[in-house]
Amino acid sequence: MVNAPIISIVGATASGKTNLSIDLAQQFSGEIISADSAQVRRGMHIGTAAPTPEEMLRIRHHLVGVTDPNSEWTLVDWLESVNSAIREIRARSNLPLLVGGTGQYVWAFLEGREAPKVPPNQEFRRKMEEKAKDPIVDLHESLRLKDPTSAARIHPNNLPRIIRALEIITATRKPVPLLVKRPPDTESVIIGLEWSRESLFDRADRRVEMMFQAGLVEETMNLAKIYGDNSEGFRAIGYREALSVGKGELTVEAAIEQTKIATHKLIRSQSGWFRSDDSRINWLSCENLSRNQLFAEAVTIVEQALF
Repeated sequence: MVNAPIISIVGATASGKTNLSIDLAQQFSGEIISADSAQVRRGMHIGTAAPTPEEMLRIRHHLVGVTDPNSEWTLVDWLESVNSAIREIRARSNLPLLVGGTGQYVWAFLEGREAPKVPPNQEFRRKMEEKAKDPIVDLHESLRLKDPTSAARIHPNNLPRIIRALEIITATRKPVPLLVKRPPDTESVIIGLEWSRESLFDRADRRVEMMFQAGLVEETMNLAKIYGDNSEGFRAIGYREALSVGKGELTVEAAIEQTKIATHKLIRSQSGWFRSDDSRINWLSCENLSRNQLFAEAVTIVEQALF
């Protein structure tokens, strides 16, 4: 499948991307590439809902557990790695399946964006995040004053992108450069998993409860012993709350509630990356579909692209 299309499966947290991707990979001799900014971290299994060891034995996965929790990892790193993975998959005549909910990763690749090679400045990001908590501070307005073009294309509620833009401007003393787009050399087929907001919140809440029951606090504290409790990976939702439990700063019940709230916020943010009116995405309504029915609909979309 040297020139086969890249099949992408996108959607919000807890929408069922992992199950569908594994089913499709088995059907079409596929290999899965994770487009999840937290799953790249080693040892962070429970809180990222990473594929299980059994699932990874059945289907080859890429970009899961490839860097330490305390290592820097940027969009540039991911783009370089995903392109390398696709070459390897095609060399084996298998089908690449790009799967994840990190919209910045997915669209950067599918639209062929080249990210500015400015390394992350964690101290700067923490300062900006603290400033953003002040109701009288408007970071989007700060960005507009420094770089109106960037402010116009970044939604005021997309705090990570606003902070990243300010980070680039601070480092280079120039506006964020316009991205050069070099789209992939083959067709992309995007399948989106659609749920009502209420259903997603309910599914995510149940997942959060299961993660804490499965030992998220223990996983987090074991990683903290190895990599330190200020590791970049602990910025991921669930880990910072679990760390607070391990330090005696939060009860488990409070940590679960805070994680649910943060996950709801993430789901709302993901809806901005994967819009229901985006004609590039083949949306499948999951509300009343069984796993087999969802699989059958997805198979039809993939077959139309392949044959």
